[in-house]
Amino acid sequence: MRKIILMMSMSLDGYIEGPDREIDWHLVDDELHQHFNDVLKEMGAFLQGRVTYQLMADYWPTADRDPAASAPVVEYARIWRNMPKVVFSRTLQHADWHSTIVRDVDVEDILALKAQEGGDLVLGGADLAAEFLRNDLIDEFRIYVHPVLVGRGKRLFHEAEAHTLTSLHLMHARRFGNGVVLLHYERAATVTW
Repeated sequence: MRKIILMMSMSLDGYIEGPDREIDWHLVDDELHQHFNDVLKEMGAFLQGRVTYQLMADYWPTADRDPAASAPVVEYARIWRNMPKVVFSRTLQHADWHSTIVRDVDVEDILALKAQEGGDLVLGGADLAAEFLRNDLIDEFRIYVHPVLVGRGKRLFHEAEAHTLTSLHLMHARRFGNGVVLLHYERAATVTW
C-alpha cells in the first residue's frame, strides 16, 4: 500500500510562512533543491490544497524556460508538470497539469487512492495536512527545518482538536550544507486521551 508523506519546510520556531505569507526565508539552494527532485520524482502523486496548488501553478509550468534557471529548477519544472496532482478545494473550478479537483477529504476515497499501484503520495499545505492529521491519514513526516526564527505567521501544526498523542519513530536525519535539517519520521502509535 502506498504511503502518504507530509513533506514541508518550516522555521525552527514552527512556521511555514511569515505573517504576510512570505516564504523568502526558505533556504533552498541547489543541493537542497536536487534532494527535493530526487525524492519527489519517485512519488506517485502530489496531494495539495488550493493555495499550494495555485502557488505552484503560477510558477512551475514555465520555470524551465527561464534562461537563468538552475539545473534543479529545470528538472523540477518537468517533474511538477508531469506528476499527477489531486487538488483539494471547494472553490477551485479548473486545474491543469494532470490535476484532479476533489471537494472534500473523504477517508474512504483516500484509502482507495493509497491502495492503487504506484509511488507514495506526497502531501503539501498546512491546512490540508491538518485535515489529514485529524483523519489519521499521514504515514510519514519529512520536515525540513530551516535555521531561522520567523516569530509569527502560519504554523505547520495547528492545535489538535482532541487530545491525541502521536508517537513518531525517527527514520533518518540529514543536515544540508545551508544549515537546513531534514527530520524524517514515521508513525509509531496513536493514543487518544
